[in-house]
Amino acid sequence: MRILLVDDEFELVSAMAERLNMRGLEADYATSGKAAVEKARQCQYDVLVVDLKMPGMDGMEVMRQVKEKCPDTGFVFLTGYGSEDQKSASEAAGATCYLMKPVKISVLMEKIDAAAQSACTIPGKDNSDA
Repeated sequence: MRILLVDDEFELVSAMAERLNMRGLEADYATSGKAAVEKARQCQYDVLVVDLKMPGMDGMEVMRQVKEKCPDTGFVFLTGYGSEDQKSASEAAGATCYLMKPVKISVLMEKIDAAAQSACTIPGKDNSDA
């Protein structure tokens, strides 16, 4: 399964990609919304894991642009600034899952798998590495 991780925090996104690659997924990353859209336009990713709040292009716009070209791509949103309104808006826009940072790698892998199958359930409260 091919995954694209998108977050403006280089250390976070590169470490997550490394951890997913060590677990058998093929994970790539981008540190901006624009770079993510450019990479994803070839429809080579099964799932994008995208930070909602990034400078320039936010996660919702990334999803809108990628879905125009690659409508079957699954989306998991990550955020450090979550709210019920934001969760509802992301689900209404077509995201299949919404997680709060920090997230356990096992939970992330579970939600990536579910997003690839377009059957992600809304996560519970225990998804952090606290």
